[in-house]
Amino acid sequence: MEKNINDTERIVSIAAAGALIGFGIKRRDTLGFVLGLAGGLLAYRGATGHSHVYQAAGISTRPSPNPRSPYKGWFSGKAHVTHSITINRSVSDLYHFWRNFENLPVFMKHLESVSSIDETRSHWKSKAPMGYTVEWDAEVTSEIENKRIGWRSLEGADIANSGVVEFLPTEDRGTILKVVMTYEAPAGRLGSLAAKLFGEEPGQQVAEDLRRFKSLMETDSIMKVEGQPSGRAADALPVIIAARDIVH
Repeated sequence: MEKNINDTERIVSIAAAGALIGFGIKRRDTLGFVLGLAGGLLAYRGATGHSHVYQAAGISTRPSPNPRSPYKGWFSGKAHVTHSITINRSVSDLYHFWRNFENLPVFMKHLESVSSIDETRSHWKSKAPMGYTVEWDAEVTSEIENKRIGWRSLEGADIANSGVVEFLPTEDRGTILKVVMTYEAPAGRLGSLAAKLFGEEPGQQVAEDLRRFKSLMETDSIMKVEGQPSGRAADALPVIIAARDIVH
């Protein structure tokens, strides 16, 4: 059989197959049987690199000399995330805490570490689905103190990304924190759908991270978020104290 799906899609298919088969075994009912069957078909698809559905439709996602393929958008391209939250803390406090990027893993549970290289560049390491990690270097592209921080990943990043975080004052001395992010989906729209299945979709991540940030800055502790086994207040204590005692 001729292969008609690309390597990234094969990996996604195998990963999704494992999840569906696991769900099916756990349920042990009609729906479980259907899920297990679907998982088996995906496993076959990933193992062989061939899709009978694609064959019937005349589709192939293998590397093609035709950059205008109508199916290209499903397997490559950018994804956009926008989220905002109101925090009862001053713009200055939030800005200075966030600008020290090494603080971010305290409330961003998918980040393992951020290390500053110099005033504008830093090295990031993040968890990825199925136990993998991804790393990249990033640089600050625009900055207005107490207003905004813009960034982009540098060449060679495992996942290219860019964005901006804005700090907007409210009338009651609080702050609206707005994050706008663009990232290069490893498998385009299909990759985003698979990531949602594993709870790793960036839109979900950003929303949860901002809720934890709000809890940290308002109460000096991080609330438990659904799907997270426990808060990180104990581990974050030194940074929490630093956040509370920021001097400008």
